[in-house]
Amino acid sequence: MATPLIEIDNLHASADGKAILKGVNLIVNAGEVHALMGPNGAGKSTLASVLLANPAYEVTQGSINLNGVDVTQWATDERAKAGMFLAFQHPESISGVSVTQFLRQAVAARRDSEVSVLEIRMELMEWMETLKMDESFAGRHLNDGFSGGERKRNEILQMALLDPVFAVLDETDSGLDIDALQIVADGVNAVRSRRPDLGCLVVTHYQRLLKALEPDVVHLIVDGVIVEHGGRELAAEIESNGYAKWQS
Repeated sequence: MATPLIEIDNLHASADGKAILKGVNLIVNAGEVHALMGPNGAGKSTLASVLLANPAYEVTQGSINLNGVDVTQWATDERAKAGMFLAFQHPESISGVSVTQFLRQAVAARRDSEVSVLEIRMELMEWMETLKMDESFAGRHLNDGFSGGERKRNEILQMALLDPVFAVLDETDSGLDIDALQIVADGVNAVRSRRPDLGCLVVTHYQRLLKALEPDVVHLIVDGVIVEHGGRELAAEIESNGYAKWQS
């Protein structure tokens, strides 16, 4: 039996002394897309943050394993170098640092070797063409003045260049109109087509993103615990009827 790409076992986490995750169990295999849905405050974004070791959260019990290796105590940069990636719900802007400069440093850290300006420029041009992004994007300051759709596409561009083995997309569809959402979904699918072993955990409130990404499994988290697993029909039921069935 193959070792899971990601195995989350009885994970508990808190912030400021308040328990948020209360025993999360989740397995994602290589090449799979899993969706995580749930009401506001259920722990979706907390799980995304804990997976990449956000210091605002404390793991109080349980473990996170990447390809069979316990990474629960690893720092964010160690997890990133090992191939874990988080696309933020609200990406930060960094004035004075261009997209090219930022990605050159990030890719060098991921590969643990120097990356020339020419090398990163060539890779950027290739991926921006795939993601239907204008070439001028590479010279703009990171997320500075970007629209919501541009910020989210930039997250997918980072995912493409950093070549992770496991990516967490935290409400990538948040604030996007239908056209922008489709562009972002097409970008994720383009990366996955080039990297078929990439595993993804997609945090979302809405079925519309899942129609484009076609998850293998949909999970429902309520009050810090995953209470239901299913296929896309579960997402459709949630969108039609809400969460009351599981909150009683």
